[in-house]
Amino acid sequence: MSTLFDRLKDVASPPIGLGCMNLSHGYGSPVPEPEAIRALEEAFDMGYRHFDTATLYGATANEKVVGQALAGKRDQVMLSSKCGMAIDPELGKRVIDGRPETLKRQCEASLKRLRTEHLDLYYLHRLDPQVPIEESVGALGRLVDEGKIGAIGLSEISAATLRRAVAERPIAAVQSEYSLWTRNPEIALIAACREAGTALVAFSPLGRGFLAGAVTDPAQLQENDVRQTMPRFSAENLPHNLRQLEQLQAVAKALDVTSGQLALAWLRAKGEDVIPIPGSRSIAHIHENLAAGTLDLDAATVTRLNAMLTPDQVAGGRYGAEQQADIDTEEFELEKP
Repeated sequence: MSTLFDRLKDVASPPIGLGCMNLSHGYGSPVPEPEAIRALEEAFDMGYRHFDTATLYGATANEKVVGQALAGKRDQVMLSSKCGMAIDPELGKRVIDGRPETLKRQCEASLKRLRTEHLDLYYLHRLDPQVPIEESVGALGRLVDEGKIGAIGLSEISAATLRRAVAERPIAAVQSEYSLWTRNPEIALIAACREAGTALVAFSPLGRGFLAGAVTDPAQLQENDVRQTMPRFSAENLPHNLRQLEQLQAVAKALDVTSGQLALAWLRAKGEDVIPIPGSRSIAHIHENLAAGTLDLDAATVTRLNAMLTPDQVAGGRYGAEQQADIDTEEFELEKP
């Protein structure tokens, strides 16, 4: 068991965590701060104990609302954040920087925003191609030694990069996009994680809302919604993908659950070392997602779901060319930005 599992056990965390990004970043206008804080407070009251944020989200705004919402509850939660990718206030765009001095500075700033003296888990948000992974991980290891973080995580990295990283320091978790319609970790990363005793934390486990039926027309996306740049949500590809989704919706209806809950249960069936962290801007959906933690699927249903929304059935790559250039994750041959 890694320190991640130990911490989840310590705080009596359910098998599903909360990705906090949606409240401040990526999906249109940010949720007003009072509403975002209320959503996080209600999530805690529902039973969520694993909260995930990042320096990048909302240009640090997300860490601030998480810190305020969890004030007085710190010992009762597993709190994770990320470094190495941030919005540069002068350039007005995101910058990837994995230099040791940057990671240390960002960590210390995150601790202040999150109103805590330590983070349970701290991820390198993206691999900086200009900085060897050993240097970035070494810097995070020194933060462990200083007591500022409990464990090291990596995000959107390949199996080969993980193997290099664990030669430097233990890696408690790798965060990677993983869902019914994004199977990339199955290429090589899951095997590498299990080889290293590293948990796989699945972000966007609902396919950025697609698997929950939240996107039926590209026109409904706001101008600053990140899905506007993702080929799978284009006017050309989305209709095809929605037809594929009907299979999942039919199974969900037969089981009297939502398609989103079924998608989360499928991930949970992949093993206790696969931890979904869905996010939402809706308190009702946050509650719905948590309820999927009690849904166990039989082997026949898992096998049936395995055959749906496979890479050859999905139209469009998960990222556009610009975003694709920033990640280290293995890709399927079929994926084209």
